[in-house]
Amino acid sequence: MASVLVAMSGGVDSSVAAAILRDEGHEVVGVTLKLWGGESDRGCCSVADVDDARWVARRLGIDHLVFNFSEDFQARVVDPYVVAHRHGRTPNPCIECNRHLKFDRLVARADALGFDAVATGHHCRVVRGPDGVARIGRGADRAKDQSYVVHMLGGDRLARLRFPVGDLTKVEVRALAAGLGLRTASKPDSQEVCFITASGGRRAFLGERIALRPGVVVDGAGAPLGRVEALELVTVGQRRGLGLAGGGPARFVTSIDPATSTVTVGAAGDLLVDRLELDGLTWSGPPTDGPVLAQVSAHGAPRPGTVAGSTLWWARPERRVAPGQTVVLYDLGDAEVLAAATAR
Repeated sequence: MASVLVAMSGGVDSSVAAAILRDEGHEVVGVTLKLWGGESDRGCCSVADVDDARWVARRLGIDHLVFNFSEDFQARVVDPYVVAHRHGRTPNPCIECNRHLKFDRLVARADALGFDAVATGHHCRVVRGPDGVARIGRGADRAKDQSYVVHMLGGDRLARLRFPVGDLTKVEVRALAAGLGLRTASKPDSQEVCFITASGGRRAFLGERIALRPGVVVDGAGAPLGRVEALELVTVGQRRGLGLAGGGPARFVTSIDPATSTVTVGAAGDLLVDRLELDGLTWSGPPTDGPVLAQVSAHGAPRPGTVAGSTLWWARPERRVAPGQTVVLYDLGDAEVLAAATAR
């Protein structure tokens, strides 16, 4: 049996992950990460979440720790989030939190403390393809699959990670929690960015940190149509909140040029493209060109395409992907992560 440090967010998935490992006979210690020190009314960083994690640990009879990683969270997640918006890009803060905090800083702390493994409540699995390479695979519950947000995990690191709920559906997870009498059994899933409040939103958050710049809205020919109050709050594909006169055809943001403070809009068809240029394409195994399935958001459906160098050619025209958005490539069986990049 192993000594396992379980990241407990205060939600039902990590609660059940800790319970499963305990029941398997492992020496389990729960840990909750203190990440965001500012105002939070949603997400996974509230005081109530810490209380729930501590209560569950006590109920399970395991020790519970709290690690303060707030400085790293600010430097690795929050600051880059602000900078990305400043440059007209769409960041994925939860992915960066996983990359730098949960599966880097936390694993390093677990190593220092002598733990054999680290576990989380993510709905994903560790799989091995025909080439024998260990990769992140889809969770059993496709509706709750989180392989997209932990796509960066691979190689030797996977040997020390555990995902106990990856083989369970969400219904099964909640049933196990209820059977154990855990108060997190019916707790709603957290799907929001923890440092963006429901009351203030991105406008309030970014407005406190950078000067929001107005921008001009133009059509595809460059003719001005209106203005937006904050260029940093606009993203590719956006339809509402552009301050355009109603009554005409629907218009969508097709591109943003921060250098000239210009937002270009067009019809729905203008969003469709045949290819996507990729930055920082990183493969979990040997690089390869060929057919893949590409997912461009945490809950989006995978779309077929073909990789050629740093270009993803869509099998059929797809909507533009906002620059900075994470693109995760899966095998044709849609079972395992092959590579990831960001949209250029």
